[in-house]
Amino acid sequence: MLDVAKLLPPTIRDLRPRSIVGAVRLAFAVTCAIALIARYSWGLGSATFTPYNYYAYLTIQSNIAFTVVAVLAGVVALRAERDPAWLTALRACILTCTVTAGIVFALIVQQAGSNTVPIDVPTSDLVLHFWLPPLAMLEWYLSPGRGRASWRTIAFVLGYTLTWGGLTMLRGAIVGWFPYYFLDPGQLSGPLEFVTLSGLALLVFAVVGFGVVALTRYRRKAPGSN
Repeated sequence: MLDVAKLLPPTIRDLRPRSIVGAVRLAFAVTCAIALIARYSWGLGSATFTPYNYYAYLTIQSNIAFTVVAVLAGVVALRAERDPAWLTALRACILTCTVTAGIVFALIVQQAGSNTVPIDVPTSDLVLHFWLPPLAMLEWYLSPGRGRASWRTIAFVLGYTLTWGGLTMLRGAIVGWFPYYFLDPGQLSGPLEFVTLSGLALLVFAVVGFGVVALTRYRRKAPGSN
């Protein structure tokens, strides 16, 4: 059987797997940071854009956290053969939020289009919400040295989301602006729609969190094993 590894240049073939993982994580961090800056710059062109509102989005907060944690995880991968348990737990929480934010963003764009109120989606949003999350999930699943995440990850994520939601509603009542339409009483038909849409968003967080944790508990067979 052809050994693909022998076809690679020696400098690449001799790299430790964890070195490759570290480089990939750092590349994710750089890409995410560039996309966040580009998204901020793009928003400056809007008359309604304000920096305070930009940082109020859960999607933006989760991607800022993803950038920071990806740098940390990349450095750890370059220096150690295994990720410490606290890093796995932190990455599980951030990845759950990032992936869920992408799903929710896609649903918002689809819903807006259905209501003939299309939302502009710049390339930076495509990177942040549609390209990076699946690639990060793939790295999460394949990376050697990543331990098992705890099921408590789901509780932490839901706790953070509920806290963010409560603070966002309080801020929105004061400044008259909400980051997402399903939180804005002025765009909803009533309390029932608010509870329904918010409950669905929390359900997505829980399902994604379950998937993120479950991936760390699925054993991949080594090449050539039965």
